[in-house]
Amino acid sequence: MSERDTYPSGVPCWVDTLQPDPQAAMRFYGELLGWEFDSPGPGDYYEAHLRGRHVAGVGAQSPGVPTAWNTYVAVASADDVAGAAGDGVVVEPFDVLPAGRVAVLADPAGAQIGLWEPAARQGCQLVNEPSAYAISMLHTPDPGAAGRFYGEVFGWETEDFAPGIALFRLPGYVGGEPSQPVPRDVVAAMVERAAPAHWSVDFWVRDADELAAGTPELGGSVVVAPTDAGPMRQAVLADPAGAVFSVTTAPGSRQR
Repeated sequence: MSERDTYPSGVPCWVDTLQPDPQAAMRFYGELLGWEFDSPGPGDYYEAHLRGRHVAGVGAQSPGVPTAWNTYVAVASADDVAGAAGDGVVVEPFDVLPAGRVAVLADPAGAQIGLWEPAARQGCQLVNEPSAYAISMLHTPDPGAAGRFYGEVFGWETEDFAPGIALFRLPGYVGGEPSQPVPRDVVAAMVERAAPAHWSVDFWVRDADELAAGTPELGGSVVVAPTDAGPMRQAVLADPAGAVFSVTTAPGSRQR
């Protein structure tokens, strides 16, 4: 497991989903992942927690906002990063006090990623343990352009990992877990896909098969049935509103 209180600039630090019915989403994720939720903050926004530590957000969806899981990268100044991104800014920086300041960028293929300038909320306080955020992955038809974009914006470097899969690394960063199969400066992953470019979110779980089997009973659906992913087991699921996410059996947890 890993507890975090701060994140350096350039590291994905927070994930959330904006939903047409936040109460229904909270019931789903509460049953599926064991999350509990704080009282709503500004904009009908709720923070999910495990063992009293925040792990993700669920909020009310604004008109035109897709139902999806979103990734936010820590930055020292959302205004400075957005200003340097030029035409890539989708949502100009704005305050969500007392939590912080946020903006949204789109990369050259259209995948959207958030900027997070922290105030009261630094980011996920638990990562890399069952029912907590593990990693985000970019699905893109143009890895070359994506690598250049994220290198310029966040200082990420790319490294080939497997056919069609690359890792984003932030030199000097030490995250993850000592036992993980990839370097600890890895902050995200990228897969070459012809589908519309987007970011996805993965959560570690104790048993991906068990969660996939129970998802339809909670009103969600199984997008990709559990499969072996190297030494781990992974499934792609969707919540009742259609937000897609993946779950991966955490290292050291029960596997099939």
